[in-house]
Amino acid sequence: MAEANTKKNILTYAGLQKLEAELNDLKVNKRREIAEKIKEAREQGDLSENAEYDAAKDEQRDIEARIEQIEKILKNVEVVDEGDVDTNKINVGCKIKIYDVEFDEELEFFIVGSTEANSLGFKISNESPVGRALIGHEVGDVVDVELENGVVQYKVLDIQKVM
Repeated sequence: MAEANTKKNILTYAGLQKLEAELNDLKVNKRREIAEKIKEAREQGDLSENAEYDAAKDEQRDIEARIEQIEKILKNVEVVDEGDVDTNKINVGCKIKIYDVEFDEELEFFIVGSTEANSLGFKISNESPVGRALIGHEVGDVVDVELENGVVQYKVLDIQKVM
């Protein structure tokens, strides 16, 4: 019954493809590479003082942990169909342009699920303070976003589908 309460992992189609490709690479390529590293380290003899063997085993643990993490995400995924995104209101799957009133600058972001969030890629989560505040707003709306260091005002300038 716990499955019903499990949080859905919201992904765009591009995000889903990226995760599936990473999972495939980890299972097909990285597992083979690490098995080869472990084999080579074993052939060097005494494993108790073999740094290469220890490093390879650590890497193997990291790879297996990432595989498990991706499989959990994909098990409970909800894909946002960008074709169905309503550009009248901000939602997951939108590219938005906003105006920062305080700093007098325009910013562009993609609104994505938390799994895909990446500030360096200008992808903000629908669960972040900014994302949560902007969801549901329309072009022309001025939105107050409460952050740790105070309230920031953004004016919504444009909403587009991510192509």
